[in-house]
Amino acid sequence: MAATIYYDNDADLSLLKDKTIAILGYGSQGHAQAQNLRDSGCKVIVGQRPGGDNYDLAVSHGFEPLPIDEATKRGDLINILLPDEVQGDIFKNHIREHLSEGNILMCSHGFNLHFGQVEAPQGVDTLLVAPKGPGHLVRSEYEKGGGVPSLIAVGDGASEETKQLGLAYAKGIGGTRGGVIETTIAEETETDLFGEQVVLCGGVSELVKAAFETLVDAGYQPEMAYFECLHELKLIVDLFYQGGLSYMRYSVSNTAEYGDYSRGPRIITDQTRAEMKKILAEIQNGEFAREWILENRAGAPAFKAIRRRDRSLEIEEVGRRLRSLMSWIDSKEV
Repeated sequence: MAATIYYDNDADLSLLKDKTIAILGYGSQGHAQAQNLRDSGCKVIVGQRPGGDNYDLAVSHGFEPLPIDEATKRGDLINILLPDEVQGDIFKNHIREHLSEGNILMCSHGFNLHFGQVEAPQGVDTLLVAPKGPGHLVRSEYEKGGGVPSLIAVGDGASEETKQLGLAYAKGIGGTRGGVIETTIAEETETDLFGEQVVLCGGVSELVKAAFETLVDAGYQPEMAYFECLHELKLIVDLFYQGGLSYMRYSVSNTAEYGDYSRGPRIITDQTRAEMKKILAEIQNGEFAREWILENRAGAPAFKAIRRRDRSLEIEEVGRRLRSLMSWIDSKEV
């Protein structure tokens, strides 16, 4: 069944004219959504703790950041755009008791709503509006007159009015310019986690590392391995982005296309597909969420150790050196 997609004509921005939108967190999504909404004529306040870069950024953008508690009290639509791992505690300590009947509690990723770390009180509807792109793109596309496609979902029992306010919000950030797909909070959460773990982050990272190490272990120069297994990946992804698998295969050589068909299935095997299904089951049954929540309650020692280890891998060291020679790349270092 085809998805329901909403565009500009399906959303009424005037529904927000008497509403105060509280953006909690001025990070990647927070800074973009707050500025886009303000530029669309909405009344926006920002909740952000003082003393950090995000607070200073909000001030530099003309906002007067409030404590989370105060921003929640003043808001009609309250959008929690804080990192997943801190939302549960901040909600319990600074948000929940300040919500009033008729408020709408929002998010741009359903993790904490779906897995019960954020539970709206009686009389407060829940709503998800999720741009399918990073905050800087949400902002830059809006400024160009375009918009990043987005998702919309309402929680169980939410009213039609909440959905219409959600579409108005999506229009305010530019989402209806690109199309807003109707979904559910469960579907958004589970597919987002699966995509991150199996393809976009986990799958691609492990594939790149394994391929690089295979070439280096076989005696090839690490610089050659870096170019073939990581650097050129952008060229392929850009072709995917422009025209899907078929356009990528049309654009590369016949040799590369034949290698795709004949060798790709030897990398992604039945065993790999079985592991994908296992990972999806762990997402669906809450096992991954429980693991991540407990890891953070313990101070995230395993997460931090793995992060340190991978930042010192040979592929990272080689990459830093090679990127420094490429003046055309806007090189970024952590």
